[in-house]
Amino acid sequence: MRLAVIISTFNSPDWLEKVLWGYSRQTLPDFRIVIADDGSDEATRERIDQMREHLGRPLDHQWHHSPTYARQTILNRCLAEVDADYIVMTDGDCIPMPDFLEVHARHARPGRFLSGGYCKLSMEASRQISRDDILSGRCFEVDWLRRHGPLVAKSRRKLRWPSFAAGVADRLTTTRATWNNMNSSGWLSDLRAVNGYDERMLYGGSDRELGERLVNSGLRAFQVRHRALVIHLDHSRGYADEKSAAFNRCVRDHVAAHKVVRTPFGIEPFADPLTELFQARLAKSGLSPD
Repeated sequence: MRLAVIISTFNSPDWLEKVLWGYSRQTLPDFRIVIADDGSDEATRERIDQMREHLGRPLDHQWHHSPTYARQTILNRCLAEVDADYIVMTDGDCIPMPDFLEVHARHARPGRFLSGGYCKLSMEASRQISRDDILSGRCFEVDWLRRHGPLVAKSRRKLRWPSFAAGVADRLTTTRATWNNMNSSGWLSDLRAVNGYDERMLYGGSDRELGERLVNSGLRAFQVRHRALVIHLDHSRGYADEKSAAFNRCVRDHVAAHKVVRTPFGIEPFADPLTELFQARLAKSGLSPD
């Protein structure tokens, strides 16, 4: 199985470097890295070029010019061009545990996609983590993290559980398994079959919408949120707004109501008779993706 991890980023080279150090010490020996760059400036390109020699594996930097948020567009380009069988999707602010990719690969099965988990860090801890902390594994230790900032109880439990207990927790959790961009995986053929991400979607929920179409296509969402872990570096979220959330909710309601499988606004545009119904609903609500 040829595995690729797609890492989305935008103007956060310091965080992205920490993440790439995490991928330099994965227990899975064979994988490639694709950076989905939503229009970052030259500093990100320079940092990626500096990191190439340390990774010891293929790294593809996919970039597009975009004056506004358009992450779904660059992610679709990556899905269209990547040479792989299986895709792990994550963000440029999520440092992977050493066995992160190995866990995803071990649980990959036809007919399902995987939903992983995260431990959110404070800004203090996020800034303090160094290359050596990542390579030594210190940054995944609860005691080290607590010395550098607050850490919520559920994150402490995730980091401390042995693998057998994490598996039990995944079977017992009441949290629904969903496709989330910071930590999910699936077969490339399945992602292409639903036409990838809906490029109309704004910030907030675009990844969930993709997962809902995957489920509509007949796939099952499988929970690995306690076994496949990343630690999530803190950052501001000034790009979130109520209008974006309302528009995305309208798209997701349409997907749910009509059991949509293949978006007409994805990797390959095509004519969809339900689009007119959706556009009529948007006009009535006063919402627009523009």
